[in-house]
Amino acid sequence: MINFKINGIPVQVEEGTTILDAAKKANIKIPTLCYNPDLPPWASCGICIVRMAGSPKMVRACTTPVDGGFEGKEIITHDAEIIGTRKTILELILSNHPNDCLQCPRNGNCELQELAADFGIRESPFKKVLNGIPVDDSNPSIILNPEKCVRCGRCVKVCQEVQNVWALEFLGRGIKGKIASAADAPLGESPCIKCGQCSAHCPVGAIYERDDTQEVWAALQNPDKHTVVQIAPAVRVALAEEFGCEPGTIATKKMYAALRRLGFNTVFDTNFSADLTIMEEGTELVKRLTEKGSAIPLITSCCPAWVDYMEKYYADMIPNFSTAKSPQQMMGAMIKAYWAGKASVDPAKVYSVSVMPCTAKKWETKRNDDMKSAGAGYDVDIAITTRELARMIKQAGIDIMALPEEDADNPLGPYTGAGTIFGVTGGVMEAAVRSAYFLVTKKELGDVNFKPVRGLDGVKEAEVDFQNGTKIRIAVAHQMGNIAAVLDKIRAAQKEGKEVPYHFVEVMACRGGCIGGGGQPYGCTDEIRKQRTAGIYTDDEKSQYRCSHQNPFIDQVYKEFLGEPNGHKAHELLHTKYVPRELYLK
Repeated sequence: MINFKINGIPVQVEEGTTILDAAKKANIKIPTLCYNPDLPPWASCGICIVRMAGSPKMVRACTTPVDGGFEGKEIITHDAEIIGTRKTILELILSNHPNDCLQCPRNGNCELQELAADFGIRESPFKKVLNGIPVDDSNPSIILNPEKCVRCGRCVKVCQEVQNVWALEFLGRGIKGKIASAADAPLGESPCIKCGQCSAHCPVGAIYERDDTQEVWAALQNPDKHTVVQIAPAVRVALAEEFGCEPGTIATKKMYAALRRLGFNTVFDTNFSADLTIMEEGTELVKRLTEKGSAIPLITSCCPAWVDYMEKYYADMIPNFSTAKSPQQMMGAMIKAYWAGKASVDPAKVYSVSVMPCTAKKWETKRNDDMKSAGAGYDVDIAITTRELARMIKQAGIDIMALPEEDADNPLGPYTGAGTIFGVTGGVMEAAVRSAYFLVTKKELGDVNFKPVRGLDGVKEAEVDFQNGTKIRIAVAHQMGNIAAVLDKIRAAQKEGKEVPYHFVEVMACRGGCIGGGGQPYGCTDEIRKQRTAGIYTDDEKSQYRCSHQNPFIDQVYKEFLGEPNGHKAHELLHTKYVPRELYLK
């Protein structure tokens, strides 16, 4: 432990702690721009400069570790010269940055804008130098505006080192440098998997989700459209952050009310189709475990960014992929193929909207022709993110947290706790275990809380004992950079003709699962992920039913329409196929 002072305040920290983290312990805020707690620091911006008392030398707090030389010394984080230097750095950044804040998607939620306000920057002492780089809107989910890049490097770090996708890189140097997709190809032709983690980590408006709210507004105002909306599990514990509430605040029933006030005719919940997914995927797992020659392990398919990644990087494992569609797409198919007929609504007039924590869901709606399975155009017409829904609610002047609570519509609204935990890493696996146990043993699981798959460890492994001689080995991986370790073990066993290490594998592209998705409110950290996760498990624990097979409305749709899980009609509507994809489109 090292004892020293920061601005006269005694601090004791473990050797190796950065000055930035030590200052946080002393409740001293050192300004940063390139730093993000999710990413390894690399000191590109220079705004976090500090110095040792009595020394003219300035060092960067985000990458400077505390060592024995700090013992008994004092660090100065704020004085006239340091503040003046930081202000000059900001002015230089702004000299190479457009002045169109009012038109920027990050207006009011921009880290550069906030720093400029904190430092009272009112004038531009340096000549404005813009490079005239055009906006890249070739990607169905993500918009790239290199002109606004502040060269913080966060997007490159998260894309390369966290997600292991390598779709983004730096090109050029100095003020001519820019952020671009790999090889400067259009982003839509790059290895990008649309996960949106670049946009979630960008401090400014250089990368952001494609805004589809105007299309939704147009549908809501069209009297010839019957607008139907579904809400993903993770949205309910994050949306309230946009309205001043703590992360993890459960806003489910207030969301239903707000959506009706926006003008949606019918409100359903994706948690219901998560229950449906478990019935299809759980049945598929049992079949693969019991039918000779089936591809094992079964790998989950509800995350579209992971689907895109798998088709590009692990196409040889397509036989292991669950053919079950994601809950979003199952709901879209059920709305137009089942509910529309039941409600006497022309499927051609149904406009189906999903609210998702994920930018890749925008791409998934048009992924292939299987997404038109109901025969009335695409099953989901458009997907918007949590952030987009928040903007719509604000535009409509709705005080969402003051609304009375309302229920979703039947029969595609009620859900179980198993449906809601789809929003967190390990949730799909836990939900599957709850129902697979019943499908195998015909008995209910005593304790439905399967805790070995919970938490933020990048890879989690466990064994499930069904107590009838059946044991299955499972693995859960989240954050794309962690996936290779699991898949390479499986691939190696397959090549060598050995028994594979797992029977069932869950993969989610984003850290923490959907609660940390690329379309969630900005500023996500592990602490916020834990709060959102706690909200998800609270919603699960409060549910009347906690296993997907217990949902009476799931039972109803199979009896009235689908027949049986994995049956002919279910395969037509609720399952899909995969094809190898090129890393770079030609």
